[in-house]
Amino acid sequence: MTSIANGEETTRSTSPELDADIASLPNIHVSKHPVLSHKISILRSSSTIPSSFRSSLREITFHLGYEATASLTTKPVALTVPLGHDHIDCMGKGIADRVAMIPILRSGLGMIDSMLELIPKAGVHHIGMYKRGAMPVQYYNRLPRKCESDVAYILDPVIATASTVMSVISILKKWGVSKIHVISVVVSEEGIKTIATTHPDVQLTVGTIDKEVNGQGALVPGIGDAGDRLFGTPMIDDDEELLHPSKRRKTSIDEQDVAK
Repeated sequence: MTSIANGEETTRSTSPELDADIASLPNIHVSKHPVLSHKISILRSSSTIPSSFRSSLREITFHLGYEATASLTTKPVALTVPLGHDHIDCMGKGIADRVAMIPILRSGLGMIDSMLELIPKAGVHHIGMYKRGAMPVQYYNRLPRKCESDVAYILDPVIATASTVMSVISILKKWGVSKIHVISVVVSEEGIKTIATTHPDVQLTVGTIDKEVNGQGALVPGIGDAGDRLFGTPMIDDDEELLHPSKRRKTSIDEQDVAK
C-alpha cells in the first residue's frame, strides 16, 4: 500500500510474514485464502464507497465465519430424502451448540448479516463501546440476564490496541458463556498477542495482521474508521462535535457520494 507524506511516496506492507510468537500461539487462526486477501485490499482502498465497503465486509465475514465455525459440535438429526416419487429415511447432522453473535457497535453491525446466513438460529446481542482517551467505555448492553449460549462470537472488523475487545471478553466471561471466539478482518500484532496470551481459552480468526499502531491508537494502514465507512457518516473532529451538522466541514466520503 502506497501513501504520500511530506511529498515523499512511502509503501507499507499489508501482508507481513507471520510473527513467530503469533504463529506459535494455538488459539490464533489467520486466513491465507487469496480471494480473501483480494477482498481486504478492496476494503482498505480510499476509493471504496460505503455501498461497496458494506458488500466487501459481508463477503469477507462470510469467509472468516465459515472458518471460525469449523469447531462447532453437531448432533444426529433424522430426515427424509426425495428418491423418485418416494422419500427415504436418512440420518443427518445439525448444529448442537447454542450460538450467540456479539457485534460491537457500530462497525460490528456490518458483519452480522453474513454470520446469520451461516447460523440463522443464532441469537444476536449487541454491545456498544466507545473510547474515552485510551479507555473503552460501555454505553449499551443487550445481553440476556441469563446466559443460555454455549459459544459467543465477538464481531469487530478492526482490532488495534485490543482494549475494546478485551473489555467485551471480560463482560462475556462474567455473563457465563463457556466458549468465546473473536472474528476480525484486520488486527495489529500487538492487539492479537494481547488477546491470545491474556485469554488462551479464547479463539481468534482473522483475515490479516498489520504491524503498526500509531500514537492515536489507530491501526496502520488498517481500513480507516470502519463505522464511518460502513454508513457513510462524516468523521467529526473534537472541535466540531457541538456544532450543528450544517456548520461542520464536509468529508471526502460526502463528496464521493455526491459525485456518484
